[in-house]
Formats: sequence, C-alpha cells, structure tokens
Amino acid sequence: MQKQIQGEQTREQILQAAERCFAERGYDATSVMLICGHAGVSKGAFYHHFESKQEVFLELMQRWLETLETQLTAFRDQAGTAREGLLSMAGLVGEVLELGAPQLPIYLEFWAQATRDREIWQATIQPFQHYLAFFTEMIAGGMESGDFRAVDAERAARTILSMAIGLLFQGLLDPDGTDWNEATTFGLDLIFNGLVPKEAQ
Repeated sequence: MQKQIQGEQTREQILQAAERCFAERGYDATSVMLICGHAGVSKGAFYHHFESKQEVFLELMQRWLETLETQLTAFRDQAGTAREGLLSMAGLVGEVLELGAPQLPIYLEFWAQATRDREIWQATIQPFQHYLAFFTEMIAGGMESGDFRAVDAERAARTILSMAIGLLFQGLLDPDGTDWNEATTFGLDLIFNGLVPKEAQ
C-alpha cells in the first residue's frame, strides 16, 4: 500500500513539473530530463510511469478537458432552460482566465501542438466533437421546449463553440482587455436574438 501511495505521489510530481515546464518553455523545448529535474525524480522513475513526454502532455490535456466537462454538465443540469444553461456557462471563460492564469500558456500549447502532432490532434478533435454534440443537444432541447426557434442545431452549436474559443484566445492574449464574462454573455445574447422565436421578440 505504501509503495502504491509513493508511486501515485511520484506520478503526480511528474505531471505537475511537466505542466510548469510546458507552460514556461513550450512543448518542444521541454525535455524528459528537464521534467525529471523539476520533479526531483530519475529518468527511470519517469519511464516507469510514462512511456514518453507526449503521454504526459496528453494526460495533462485530458485532465483539463475532464474538468471542463464536469463544469459544463453541472451548469446544464442545474439550469431551468437551455438559454439559462448556456448563459451560466459564459462564466467559464472568465473562470478559466482568472483561476487558471498560471496554466494558460499550456492551453495554447495544446492547440499549437495539435497542428503538428497527429496523435495530439486526434486527442483534441475527439472532445471537440463531443462538445459539439453536447451543445447541439442543448439547442435541440431548447427548440423542443419553445425557447429557440427551429434552426440547424449543429450549425448553431458550432457558432457558439467558435465564439467561446475565440474569446478564450483573446483573453489569453489580452487578459485585462475587458471583462471576458460580460463579453461572452454579450456574444451569447447576440446569438440568442437570432434563436428566439419571432413572436417572443
């Protein structure tokens, strides 16, 4: 049991050290040796837990995506309507920027590395497709309840995702440029004006 606990602690040390290194230096400039130095472990210990630097990177990305998934699901389940659920999710942009500031550079690394590494691209596109289905289902539910007029739910979901990703990038580049929660809510309101039934306008 003690060995298992120590093994889990070592694995976590490696992940935390890698996250710092990727954020500070980028993926390509971060070596296994550098991660080991920051984690205070040997290369043997590293390869006992991970096959490669890429595997560490993918696990960090998966952790971030799982956290985001948990938050999105909670907002959806707690909301009374699809519109309320989407508006409550707007706060996630500001939350990511405010609470995750030290890790923000690694978010950019996820997307940048996905353009150069097919395995990372596949790991990135799968959750994107999942989120597309997630928002498509929400919008379709809003149409069924009468909150939204009949539109192509998938195209509407792509529009919302594109706006959210674009605002996140802007926030990464210019975190103090505006209130990003308000900017996201404003953007959603613009989209909703095109989704609400004409008789409700």
